[in-house]
Amino acid sequence: MAAFAAALLPAFALAGEPAMRTQTGSAEFDRLFALAQTELEQDKVDAITDWSFNDQKPFPCVCFETGEKWHYVWTRDLSYAADLALARLDPERTKTSLRFKLGAVRTRGVAQYRGKLVAQDTGSGGSWPVSTDRVVWFLAARHLLGDRAFREEVEQALFLTLSQDDRFAFDPHVGLYRGETSFLDWREQNYPAWTAKDTTFIAESFALSTNVLHYEALRLAERLNRENGDTDKDNAGMYAAKADALREAINRHFWNADRGTYMSYIGTAFHPVPVDSYDLLGISLAITSGVAPPERARRALSRYPVAALGSPVIWPQQPNTPIYHNRAMWPFVSAYALRAARTTKDSERIAFEIRSLMRGAATAGSNMENFELTTQAVHFEDGPLSGPVVNSKRQLWSVAGYLDMVMRGVFGLEDDGSVKPMLPTQLVPTLFGDSDTIALDLPERRIVLRKPENSGTGGLLVAGTSRTEGRETVVDLVPQGAFVQRLLRNGAQFAPPQPEAPKPERVGDAWRVAMPANTVLYADGKRIGRYESAQTVDVAATGASQCFSATNMGDRVESLPSRTTCVGPSQTVEGKSVRRWTAPKSGQYRATFRYRNANGPINTGITAGVFNFAVDCDKPKRDWPQFNAIVMPHNETETDSTSAIFEAGAGAQCKLVLLRGPNMSDLDHFIHYTGGKGGASGALNTADIGALTIVPLP
Repeated sequence: MAAFAAALLPAFALAGEPAMRTQTGSAEFDRLFALAQTELEQDKVDAITDWSFNDQKPFPCVCFETGEKWHYVWTRDLSYAADLALARLDPERTKTSLRFKLGAVRTRGVAQYRGKLVAQDTGSGGSWPVSTDRVVWFLAARHLLGDRAFREEVEQALFLTLSQDDRFAFDPHVGLYRGETSFLDWREQNYPAWTAKDTTFIAESFALSTNVLHYEALRLAERLNRENGDTDKDNAGMYAAKADALREAINRHFWNADRGTYMSYIGTAFHPVPVDSYDLLGISLAITSGVAPPERARRALSRYPVAALGSPVIWPQQPNTPIYHNRAMWPFVSAYALRAARTTKDSERIAFEIRSLMRGAATAGSNMENFELTTQAVHFEDGPLSGPVVNSKRQLWSVAGYLDMVMRGVFGLEDDGSVKPMLPTQLVPTLFGDSDTIALDLPERRIVLRKPENSGTGGLLVAGTSRTEGRETVVDLVPQGAFVQRLLRNGAQFAPPQPEAPKPERVGDAWRVAMPANTVLYADGKRIGRYESAQTVDVAATGASQCFSATNMGDRVESLPSRTTCVGPSQTVEGKSVRRWTAPKSGQYRATFRYRNANGPINTGITAGVFNFAVDCDKPKRDWPQFNAIVMPHNETETDSTSAIFEAGAGAQCKLVLLRGPNMSDLDHFIHYTGGKGGASGALNTADIGALTIVPLP
């Protein structure tokens, strides 16, 4: 490792002495740590700008900007960076940056949320609740609760944000939160190509990473209530029960036993098709949060493939897709994978991620946003697929990931100040050289690791005896057995392209589907079969709505799913603000609206249509209506909204009402948004709404 770094590491000038210093047997390791600190200082600004805010004029904010090319503060980028290192290294600027991402409701009629909520940034289909990972804010805020005033702000934002997400993003029928994968927010990079023009599927599907972030937020809510003197019978117990149920649902729905790991996302509540796609951030968060039981945690990480020089952020790679998330490694995700490897005590993966992070920073001379997967280059020429399409130096979460790798990944410095190294023996020659010790100098303390006389091979060095004198803590390392798993090296493998949607035809008592060779058919979320040769398949008709999708089968890897085709009986209900409908039989029904929302482009904005769908039926008699969330993302042509599921008794006379809900344009955080509708021009939550279709569910 030292040899390659010596050849690649450029000479960089440091602006003064860094606040922290390492003393190891590797001059390159020490200099890269200093570089990360220099870049962190460069990311500290007094004003921020973005093309879509404040008419591109700067406005004051003592904050962290996102990188050399990104001069703004984004919720997820900031929060992951703060969780990795910023909250520890600069708590005051971190709090200022986090506060910037809060907003109060500015719209009359949505005032039941009295206080500030976390802002979901501009994004797919008009932002929240197509994307719902804004709760990552609490992953950062949890480190800064010693400040009483800030803690009160965190509590208010936490309870209000969770309340809003429970109402508009949580699906009680599945037990999961809907919405896009966290960080992987460029639709066709990791979702089916057809979602580039239709994000409704994303809005009503379920992502591993986003659900784990909600789990962490629920656990924080439980903790804060208990620390405030709450009891199990009150709010603390409620949040604990919700967190327990969510953990169980995550393990039930996302675990792929055949792969031995967690899927990145699954389909909709009415067609929860498993997706043969996996992402390293989601798996790492599932491990570090405790959502994954120990044995599953070990297996999940060990079964996630790597490439020669680092770990891909998604697997398998998608064909005909430019390099960005696809065919790429991202240093901050590698830093979370390193944390996960420490959790599972996987010595091979720990060493692999440390080497990858060092190599990337040394090669580029900066902590880059991302790298091409097979070469770890900042740009790889591949015609129209060249990339990474966008790349930035001193990317904030990459800088934070590198700092965390050094402080926690090598020296074992935990959030509570304890020192718990897990150093792979294979890294000892590089890091120690001819010395018996390595040291980390912090402003307030010095940590010294002393290697044993015999380090052994193939395992970890962990803390044995330790002693503290003044500001110096000396830890004697001792060998310990570790979970050693040979790394899977097929990280660059491609999936086949997605097939066309199935076209079921009614033949007698069955739906007949023509399946091409090497395809897989799914019905109502369940796998019907794999077909190596072209054939027709009959699926028994149920008399209710049935939904079909297909995948292509490659070399032991399935494609992402086709569009979904639903068939079966349906009723169209016309009307304006109030529609009336009579239930033909007792059971569950699914309601979907035709609509168009031209208030913004498909890839960004803050004006996703968000509505309360109220169903008030007189049989069986209910004390209150049933409420469901309906989301109408930005689109270019008329399409279907997300669906609502409700119950009705036979012959029930039902009143169906669609009421305005909240969206991100309602938050005063977006008063300065000038890149589209719903910002400086005023809140906007509308859509052109057409026919309502109701179908019976099995």
